[in-house]
Amino acid sequence: MANFGFRRLTLVAPYAPHWDEAKQSAIGAGSVLNDARETATLAEAVGNCTLVLGTGTLTYRKAEQPVLVLPDAGPLAHMELEQGGRIAVVFGSEKRGLTREDLALCHRLLVIPTDVQQPSMNLGQAVAVCLYELGARNLAHAPDVLSSAGTASHASQSVNSGSLDRTAALIEEAMHKAGYSPNAMQKANRHDMQLMLRRLQMNEKDTRRILGLFRRILARMNAPRPTKRR
Repeated sequence: MANFGFRRLTLVAPYAPHWDEAKQSAIGAGSVLNDARETATLAEAVGNCTLVLGTGTLTYRKAEQPVLVLPDAGPLAHMELEQGGRIAVVFGSEKRGLTREDLALCHRLLVIPTDVQQPSMNLGQAVAVCLYELGARNLAHAPDVLSSAGTASHASQSVNSGSLDRTAALIEEAMHKAGYSPNAMQKANRHDMQLMLRRLQMNEKDTRRILGLFRRILARMNAPRPTKRR
């Protein structure tokens, strides 16, 4: 991150012994680690982001969201930042990468073109390649954007991830109240709803309208029914 001009690092539930060791060994990049934010969940980490890029490979999974090849990511990221948005690039663990549940919180699946004989990369290499492509190659001509993402004079037209999660939770509550599906399907329904809302590419106005609609529906469903007179 320090090599390519990135400063905002967020760790989700880091393993304390390894994290403390990393802080001691990051020569010349201590400020990135010392200023890093820690969150308990990925949803919390990306809640204020309008474009979330989850990294992975198509070798072992079927994509459930649009796939973005790394060379095409720079122009998209630059446009989102120019519009006042905020971007997160999400990396999973060294062993397992991002889970299906993690990727449900991502707008795009970001893949690095690699040789078919060796499609996987270790975590450090993948981070370096992605940040080089996004930073040095595509955003180097606009360093102020890198250091002040989301502070443009005009607000982004995209809705942030936290608003999408609140919308998904409200719709899920309405589905549960309506008896839409068995309890055993709630986790799958939540996953599908998170993905669908991100694929729709809604703006804040769309989200407010959907929230208002489902709040009214829930209010009607929760209202006491009038007693019938004989």
